[in-house]
Amino acid sequence: MKIAVEQPYEDVMNALVAKGYEAKMFNTDEDVTGYDIGVVRAINEGNTHEFNFPVVTMKGMSVDDVVQAVEKKANLLQ
Repeated sequence: MKIAVEQPYEDVMNALVAKGYEAKMFNTDEDVTGYDIGVVRAINEGNTHEFNFPVVTMKGMSVDDVVQAVEKKANLLQ
């Protein structure tokens, strides 16, 4: 499972890698394709079309919360 993690959240990326996911960092202005799930700081209502995969919004969540949310989405995709 490939996870795109918005910079600068290296702690989230490292936590996902420790759980066995293939996680890579991306910049907000980068074209992000080929991933199964994305982790972003926040998403605007009008920007949901930017991603062609489910997205976890980190706003107000701890690293553990984000990992749990990614795992839930990953389980739904399988």
